Amino acid sequence: MNVKQSKNPFEITLTLLTWLIVIVLWFIFTNVGEMSSLLLPSPQVVWETFMNIVKNGYGNVSLWQHLSDSFVRLFWAVSLAFITAVPLGLLSGYFSKFKAIVDSIVQFYRPIPPLAYYALLILWMGIDDGSKVTLLYLAAFAPIYIACVAAVNSVSQDYILSSKSLGASQKDVFLKVVLPACMPDIFTGLRTAMGFAYTTLVAAEMTAATSGIGWMVIDASRYLRSDVMFVGIIIMGVTGIMMDGGLLLLENKFVFWKGKD
Repeated sequence: MNVKQSKNPFEITLTLLTWLIVIVLWFIFTNVGEMSSLLLPSPQVVWETFMNIVKNGYGNVSLWQHLSDSFVRLFWAVSLAFITAVPLGLLSGYFSKFKAIVDSIVQFYRPIPPLAYYALLILWMGIDDGSKVTLLYLAAFAPIYIACVAAVNSVSQDYILSSKSLGASQKDVFLKVVLPACMPDIFTGLRTAMGFAYTTLVAAEMTAATSGIGWMVIDASRYLRSDVMFVGIIIMGVTGIMMDGGLLLLENKFVFWKGKD
């Protein structure tokens, strides 16, 4: 059975209609009601602020530079997390002794809020991007690692035993049976990790930073610039959807066997 995630035209229409209703209610509530623009700016104000930031930037930094700085930090961190968490997670799921070494460390730091150890990272690595990338890396590593371990544990033993009965070595079983079977869960873990890292981005950019979308939102909050905060939040939401959609496209292209028996 093919269970690839795809929306038919009716579902797309429902999604667009939902957001249209949200925007209309937002417009009515801020233009007819007595809500202060300081608390909830109207769509017109947010749009004007967005256009102003596009033209003039924010904090003497262009919008494109804010986006570039944030995404460079994010993609470096997630890329490093992916290339380290996937092999460690697969090996931990495949070899119980390896899991005994790695798993407890991951499970120890995973529940700790990022801000709890961010100050330590700054003390150890300074205020440059190194500490920020490391914070995002730690946020992204755990979801990918856990997804890989769970994926290996969910591989059907029938596949493994059948391949061994046909003469496959342990290396062949791992590379040609276990790894392809784990790819759908690996992509799910990557999508989750991207979301966690993106939410941590605000925490990473709120200390000793002068650029980035997260910094823009935090800086605007200091001056009660709710219009700028809304612009930053909307940008983060839209770009987050775009990144997740891009990962879904890659998954559908390279993991074409997902959902097929």
